Amino acid sequence: MQFTAGQIAALINGRVEGNASSVVDSFGKIEEATPSQLCFLSNPKYEDYLYTTKAAIIIVNESQELKQPVQPTLIRVIDAYTAFATLLHKYQQMATQQLSGIEQPSFIHASAVLGSNVYLGAFAYISEQCTIGNNVKIFPGVYIGTNVTLGENTILMPGVKIYADCIIGKNVTIHSGTVVGGDGFGFAPQPDGTYQKIPQIGNVIIEDFVEIGSNSTIDRATVGSTIIKAGAKLDNLIQIAHNAEIGNNTVIAAQSGVSGSTKIGNNVLIGGQAGIVGHIQIADGTKINAQSGVSKSVKTPNTVITGSPAFDYTSALRSQAVSRNLPELEKRVAELEKLVQQLLQEKLV
Repeated sequence: MQFTAGQIAALINGRVEGNASSVVDSFGKIEEATPSQLCFLSNPKYEDYLYTTKAAIIIVNESQELKQPVQPTLIRVIDAYTAFATLLHKYQQMATQQLSGIEQPSFIHASAVLGSNVYLGAFAYISEQCTIGNNVKIFPGVYIGTNVTLGENTILMPGVKIYADCIIGKNVTIHSGTVVGGDGFGFAPQPDGTYQKIPQIGNVIIEDFVEIGSNSTIDRATVGSTIIKAGAKLDNLIQIAHNAEIGNNTVIAAQSGVSGSTKIGNNVLIGGQAGIVGHIQIADGTKINAQSGVSKSVKTPNTVITGSPAFDYTSALRSQAVSRNLPELEKRVAELEKLVQQLLQEKLV
């Protein structure tokens, strides 16, 4: 697909500076772009490339000052990074919307209900009593269990598995290898040292505008529902345990885990490799630093915590500063002890 600078500016509410007829057919990085590509500049570290890049069109901030003439056509916007993200999203939408129809071999149970303009890739499997909304895109190798609902415009990438009774909202994207609705980790210890499995008969509810990365696992509830609320964004390789609840617009980075029945509030930011124990609550707006281990509830909104066990971020930084100075402090204590010994000896004499 090819687009002119004028067309692109209209899509992102930008202002063209230069040749509005300049044409691009792909995206590139400002330092590597070819003459047929579009790129953006938002980080000042890359400003020098503005004058050397071969790109045809560059999206820049409205406030960007030019130190010398530039060859590419500029599209000025309020926020170049956000505008570029918006443009990529629209481009992806156009590419995805072209997909439609049922590829073979695939299986659709007779009782399943499919909306209009659905795409079903080869080797996909749709079980009985499923409801698939309009414009849903199901890529090859996807499995959808009994009585699953998929809202309109949802995208399931290759190899996604949705177990029985789960409910997926509108405009959800789930990436390859993710499993939604697998059994929660529930086993009752027995007197003889063995474990009896506790049946997991609940489901998973994923609300609208959620995105889940590759190879993540969202376990079904023991009873009731595991819930991922609207607008939440989950990275790759994330574990959400049974009956957990992830709040609106909460963001979780890769390799993090949330244990069973824990309730994460709205607009929480969780760094990579963080671990959160079960049966606690995390207040709205909390920020959890990467590799933190959260062992108790965070009750005050907008708290920032770090470490394992995690505690107040500012206090943690002070503790780290003290730790770095321990060798010097040890030396000073030894000198003080030596001085005290000398004073005592002089007093005795």
